[in-house]
Amino acid sequence: MKKAQLIVNRNFTGGEIDKRIYSSFVEHMGRVIYSGIYEPTHPTADEDGFRYDVLEKVKEMGVTGIRYPGGNFVSCYDWRDGVGPRHLRPRKLELAWRSIETNEFGTNEFMRWAGKAGIEPIFAVNLGTKGIENAVSLVEYCNIPGGTKYSDLRREHGIEQPYNIKTWCLGNEMDGDWQIGHKTAEEYGRLAQETAKAIKQVDSSIKVVSCGSSKSDMVTYPDWEAISLNYTYDYVDYIALHQYYGGQEKGTEFFLAQSLDMENYIRTVIGTCDFVKAKKRSRKDLYISFDEWGVWSMPDTEVAAQVDETPWQVAPHLSEQIYSMEDTLLFSSMLMNFLKFSDRVKIACQSLLTNISAAIMTEKNGEVWVQPIYYPFAYTSKYGRGTVLQEVFKCPVYACERFEEVPYIDSVTVHNDETKELVYFQVNRTGEFLNIFAENQEFQVETVIEHICLSSEDIKATNLHNHGLIKPDFPEDVTLKGNSFEYIIKPYSWNMIRLKLV
Repeated sequence: MKKAQLIVNRNFTGGEIDKRIYSSFVEHMGRVIYSGIYEPTHPTADEDGFRYDVLEKVKEMGVTGIRYPGGNFVSCYDWRDGVGPRHLRPRKLELAWRSIETNEFGTNEFMRWAGKAGIEPIFAVNLGTKGIENAVSLVEYCNIPGGTKYSDLRREHGIEQPYNIKTWCLGNEMDGDWQIGHKTAEEYGRLAQETAKAIKQVDSSIKVVSCGSSKSDMVTYPDWEAISLNYTYDYVDYIALHQYYGGQEKGTEFFLAQSLDMENYIRTVIGTCDFVKAKKRSRKDLYISFDEWGVWSMPDTEVAAQVDETPWQVAPHLSEQIYSMEDTLLFSSMLMNFLKFSDRVKIACQSLLTNISAAIMTEKNGEVWVQPIYYPFAYTSKYGRGTVLQEVFKCPVYACERFEEVPYIDSVTVHNDETKELVYFQVNRTGEFLNIFAENQEFQVETVIEHICLSSEDIKATNLHNHGLIKPDFPEDVTLKGNSFEYIIKPYSWNMIRLKLV
């Protein structure tokens, strides 16, 4: 049996984990909102039409923030269409997903839902078909107490107190030629610069997110960051990255190795940000908001076909991906990357919350169930809090297309001084059992609290037909040896081990 050895030391730390890395994303796309989080005719719907069964799952999942309202949707959206009396709101062609948007759900409905879900809102403004005025008026509507046109309009709509939304995204994926209002890096940089300046005039307390690259294989990456940040660096607080991975057809070894591409993506953008910082002689560090991420198991051509075959529907079934155990392992490694880079990644939004590339699935007028990706997210959100420790990790590696050295085990360790715990998150990327020995230097370990393992003999298995097929196990197989521990990690598994410290 192959062996892996891990060493962590209390005195060698990485970044402090920001709870906002456990955020998600809600867009007016398919059934994310309509029959996802909002379905007035559902048996569990509350007085606002929100599905209580979904709200409970969101809370159990540990979601801390939500980015809204898009996504590609935001680039053709006028926020004014989604406020005020519902019977006066227009039905409009939604161009991004070629559907009908009823505007039954808008800013105020989202904020009521956010309050019930206990999440922090992260708003995006339209820099595709709109611009500075539209963004300024929305910030005024949401954040000014009263006495102005749009703050008084909010009060007329029954919302006396301002929302004080603190984080604002300047458009969505503006580097992508699929985006309505797509711009060059120079065009976007100038518009984003002026929009950031203007909305911070409205509310100087807000934080602003500039668009970075939509994925690591964009032909404009990383020039997009270098060029656009020349304009925006002094006026924004974060740069947004997006990334989805498919490629299951290339085999498990390649598929699971792609989290290494994501690590390099983050390192490169950090380097680009720091280059612009040095160029500008700035003293400010720019942070990363990884505000769309996930596993994408459907070809873009299939998604396009769904949109084109039957356009102009209300909340169509679109891209409702079903995740396997294999998908869950890559998803888990992607999530672990935010812990590894917690010194610079401060926001991350899993995409999407319900029904589309989602952890939570719903049936119209029916039940709610969770995909396997739900469990690593929920447990990491609950226990992945505190300080990341630097690891010295020796384990076998394999080689595959594009990746010369892929560690069998992906690992990150967290020290929570408040709860006096060490928490280990580990993914076995291979079909082999491995013996893992972990040495905890400068810690006094009292006991093993628990080992939670998610695995399946069939890595292509899903929870589609048997909603409880893939769920966590709680093996008692971790052996404590002084301040160290040892266990046998199962093939193709996600693991969390919690140790209680003295």
